[in-house]
Amino acid sequence: MSAQPPGGPVPRAAGAPVLVVVARTAVVLAAPTADERTLAGWERRRLALVRVPARRDDVLAARLLLRWCAARVTGRPAPEVELRQHCPDCDRAGHGRPSLPRHPRLGVSISHAEGLVAAAVGLGRVGVDVERYDRVPPDPELVRRRFPPGSPGHPRRTPDGLTGWVRAEARFKADAVAQPVHSWHDVSRGALVALACTGSWRRAEAADLAPARLVPRGHGVGVPR
Repeated sequence: MSAQPPGGPVPRAAGAPVLVVVARTAVVLAAPTADERTLAGWERRRLALVRVPARRDDVLAARLLLRWCAARVTGRPAPEVELRQHCPDCDRAGHGRPSLPRHPRLGVSISHAEGLVAAAVGLGRVGVDVERYDRVPPDPELVRRRFPPGSPGHPRRTPDGLTGWVRAEARFKADAVAQPVHSWHDVSRGALVALACTGSWRRAEAADLAPARLVPRGHGVGVPR
């Protein structure tokens, strides 16, 4: 009998594509099961520090959406999804790159921007970024400071306005210099999105990931029902 990998069983859909979801904040928060109590205590404490109501909604919606994605991929109920964040620069918890400690082989990433949220979950290193399509592109000098040479997000050529920014952010979040990046314009939501991942990926709608619609426990993405 083969031993299980550290951190518990890997999702049964080991060959499943990375799951990425883009949604409006209002759509996520309007779901009947969008409950702030789903978040861990440290997340709720951080959320309480966000004083701008609209930004608070974005942060909450992004974290809820990430749990819904992780629940679909792992086959576990959303309230049982354990999320951690750790910053290697200051060696402190509560911020930095997110992870699922019970599923160390899964990469996770979230993003939010003025009424928009995005989340991605899948095997390997994953990074996602979303921006409003009408946002003024960052100054090239800001891009260079944010992503200096040698950093994962450093663009290989001069960034193409906002597209270059979201692609660099996605690669930075994946923490992989050579990570393939896919970008697209989500016309219906007025969003520009970038996803960094290896292998295949697929999009889903937030409404289809509401906990009430999750597949039975133990059945991950791609597992026959």
